[in-house]
Amino acid sequence: MTKTRRMTLFAFDGCGLLDVAGPASVFGVANAIARRMAYDVRVVSPHGGLVATSCGMSIGTQAPKAVAPETVDTMLVVGGGQDALRRAIAPSATRGWLRRCVRRAARFGSVCSGAYILAELGELDGLRVATHWANCDDLAMQYPDLSVDRNALFVVSGKAWTSAGVSTGIDMALAMVEQDIGRPVADKVAKFMVLYARRPGYQSQFSEMLNAQISAGTPFADLISWLEGRIAQPIQIEELASRCGLSERTFYRKFVGATGQTPAQFILNARLERARTLLATDLPLKIIAGQTGIGSASRLSLAFERKFGLSPSTFRKVHHIDGSREAAAALRGSRYAAPRAFRRG
Repeated sequence: MTKTRRMTLFAFDGCGLLDVAGPASVFGVANAIARRMAYDVRVVSPHGGLVATSCGMSIGTQAPKAVAPETVDTMLVVGGGQDALRRAIAPSATRGWLRRCVRRAARFGSVCSGAYILAELGELDGLRVATHWANCDDLAMQYPDLSVDRNALFVVSGKAWTSAGVSTGIDMALAMVEQDIGRPVADKVAKFMVLYARRPGYQSQFSEMLNAQISAGTPFADLISWLEGRIAQPIQIEELASRCGLSERTFYRKFVGATGQTPAQFILNARLERARTLLATDLPLKIIAGQTGIGSASRLSLAFERKFGLSPSTFRKVHHIDGSREAAAALRGSRYAAPRAFRRG
């Protein structure tokens, strides 16, 4: 009989609702698509009962005594504000229960700032981890025995899985589903949840398009949003200028001033970011080049290596054969190498 994996989420008063609901929804939808109980999701809090999340909504939870550590297959700690995190692990019984769960589980991890709790328990020492971008510097300063990856959406270090901010818990949960019951199910879950794209863990927390929209202001924010939907199509500067109601010369000058890039550079970078996401799929380079408006596989390879420091094929090897000799050989010497973890002297 196929195993049901028991997924335990540790929540608390003041935790983020989406940190809990995002991964839980992924596992629930996976059950429906797989047409079996692939996952048994349980939410546990320090004292059980209703827990008030940071947005004011409450969720039902079980007390630690109701969930034996040996029954936990995956243990995920969700995030919240600093005061809420401290209160959550103040009881010594809670700390002891969490440690036992983490050490017995086949897989453990955190969503968003939940990494603070695992770090405080000493369970992330010597590991590379992810957390919300706003907490990266502080987490690294408070816990120098771990290494914070400031860019990744989620990081897998052995049996430890840590995600960046808020919605990235969904991306990490989808990767767990892929590992557990296969990519076809994970892709169907993403489609059912109407996700724009399955984002690989190495993708940056920061969307270049979103950053550009925030910094560019009117009228370029709307133009950038329009561009994102047309990235696969030919784009002419005349059309861009016309949409903004500007002459080509004025448009060029103001666009560079607002974004720090020429229109051509901006479009190419947006296309390469889209290509990097698509490299997590099985699509041939020729198709990816077409879907990103770059045109040909050779042009894609040349532009990709110039921007990211390694070829698309090497990039795929690094991120699809994690930990293998082939991946290590592909990564060695490239400027995309992951940072080394800090360790106690």
